[in-house]
Amino acid sequence: MNILQEIVEVKKEEVKNLKKKFSYNSFNSLEYFNSETRNFEKALMNDKRISVIAEIKKASPSKGIIRQDFNHQKIAEVYNSASVDSISVLTDKNFFKGDIQFISDIKKITDIPLLRKDFIIDEYQILEAKAFGADAILLISEILSANQIKDLTECAAELNLYVLLELHSDNEISKIDFNKNRIIGINNRDLTDFSVDITTTKKIKNKIDQQVSIVSESGISTEEDIEYLKKINVDAVLVGEHFMKSENLVESLKQFLDWCNYED
Repeated sequence: MNILQEIVEVKKEEVKNLKKKFSYNSFNSLEYFNSETRNFEKALMNDKRISVIAEIKKASPSKGIIRQDFNHQKIAEVYNSASVDSISVLTDKNFFKGDIQFISDIKKITDIPLLRKDFIIDEYQILEAKAFGADAILLISEILSANQIKDLTECAAELNLYVLLELHSDNEISKIDFNKNRIIGINNRDLTDFSVDITTTKKIKNKIDQQVSIVSESGISTEEDIEYLKKINVDAVLVGEHFMKSENLVESLKQFLDWCNYED
């Protein structure tokens, strides 16, 4: 069993507990369930630079604690001040030390679209995402069947949530209806050994014969990485560890956004 399969088994138990704790009506009564959704898709159409989805992540299974002085609100304030295009919030507790409450806390201090990044396998997690203030959710194709992708995408659409559908290999492409899933994340990390190869984005992107927004994820930390992604016409990048490891987040973010600017 690889780490992804292990996480999914834990998620199944979490979903059972979530269904005991909440009903549809109890989600509906929460602060953000009926609030207007911020436009995540539009945020990825920045004509001045590659769009930046900046991630808030305390830990990971492969690296352990990434940021010792972790404070999700302070990090979000820095991201907000820098005008990143979207903020990704890790909400998984067991493996990433996240919390769904982080999204509600951050929602109060920024107008930037918020992505719930978790391992979503059930519609109840999407209801929860909406109720706590998410504007978009991550779906991971590797842990979902074609029917699950379809059903969960439709559930999100009914709640006016956007979907970032993530691929790890071109083997997942056949599962996807690109008419419904218009925002595609390509993860450069190999989930079997955690190695990272940024050329994965190009390899998978070239196999997608549809006009969709492409988000490159994982292992993006240098100006050379960004230049490579500009050349292959990636729309956005999702960056977490590079920022979370930074001793001076303000300066690191400023430098990274400069790299992402398109030349006049």
